[in-house]
Amino acid sequence: MVYRTLADVPFRLAGVPEMPHATRILMADPADFRVAYVINPHMAGNIGQVDRAAARQEWETLRSAYDRLGFDPDIVDAVDGFPDLVFCANQTLPFVDEAGRPAVVLSQMHAPERRGEVEILARHFGARGVRVHTLDGGTARSDFEGMGDALWHVGRRLIWGGHGFRTDIATYDRISEITGADVLALEINDPDFYHLDTCLSLLDDRTALVYPGAFEPAGLELLGAFFERLIEAPESEARALFACNAHCPDGETVLIQRGCTATNERLADAGFEVMEVSTEQYLKSGGSVFCMKLAHW
Repeated sequence: MVYRTLADVPFRLAGVPEMPHATRILMADPADFRVAYVINPHMAGNIGQVDRAAARQEWETLRSAYDRLGFDPDIVDAVDGFPDLVFCANQTLPFVDEAGRPAVVLSQMHAPERRGEVEILARHFGARGVRVHTLDGGTARSDFEGMGDALWHVGRRLIWGGHGFRTDIATYDRISEITGADVLALEINDPDFYHLDTCLSLLDDRTALVYPGAFEPAGLELLGAFFERLIEAPESEARALFACNAHCPDGETVLIQRGCTATNERLADAGFEVMEVSTEQYLKSGGSVFCMKLAHW
């Protein structure tokens, strides 16, 4: 089921089935990364402005950070003509089915420039024996942008589903059916935060990092009911530095764009270790740490 308001939700977190944590990381090689078009507000004025050598170094540093944390990222090769393939959180929604088998739901990208990326990821997963699901059954023309908008509650079979800019809320009925998970829908109201992962990072099963100004009140009420701790990122760091596009792969260490001073202090006060990385070149295209990886099974 898909729920938009807390009053409609007949359960709380303790009643949600457990689901294993994602333990694998995928990244896409940035050889073709650049700003070649404008499909979000952050790209405006940045066509041709990416320092390709710096972008490569930033990507390698992030990859090394995952290595240091005990992850060995799978790498998808770059493909000419797909500069945003590097933002590999967007093309699929990975999950583990109720029989324990890894699977993915393929995205239906909003921007025509990015639609070819989906088949690249479909081939990657299919070749590795991962079951690949498509969004059929009446949603063929509805948009859905994978883990850009659909976030798994850590350790639970529960999806937080962003909508408003890149994903149509109508797709979540089908996603709920495929994954066997309920969906708590969050409407985003600010175009700078065009994906859910730009304004919400789920750190562990009881803690989330959030920029409240990006959400409608009903969504904030849902978040407050399902998380014991909501760490608020200040607007300046959320908007300019993508503070909420952080990633906590192990429940302890938060990988985050360098310079999010106030956010980092709040994370440390909550007991998290902060690992700063630079994604300055990727910010020019509207992405940071979370966008640049895909957690999967």
